[in-house]
Amino acid sequence: VQLVESGGGLVQAGGSLRLSCTTSGITFSGASMAWYRQAPGKVRGLVARISSGGVDTYYDDSVKGRFTISRDNAKNTMYLQMTSLKQEDTAVYYCHAHLPEWTEYWGQGTQVTVSS
Repeated sequence: VQLVESGGGLVQAGGSLRLSCTTSGITFSGASMAWYRQAPGKVRGLVARISSGGVDTYYDDSVKGRFTISRDNAKNTMYLQMTSLKQEDTAVYYCHAHLPEWTEYWGQGTQVTVSS
């Protein structure tokens, strides 16, 4: 099983980035997927979640209206479009897959740094 994040980097405040999570070894279409993030000295927290079929989404209040989660089940890939980035969005962003019978997997993370 592999969950590989990409698309992180350094961006100025107000800018945009699109993260991708490409998966292999799981039944992607059967997985609820999510993005989490962890800033230095803070606990890992949920950013956004998307149902297996892509119909239902959830966003943390801190990113509502700025971030959009999506998925392409044909490509086994999930995305996070991030706009109007703020310095407080700086964190390592992790891809998470939740499968039936309480099986879950994590990616290795991708760094997002927002400068002033």
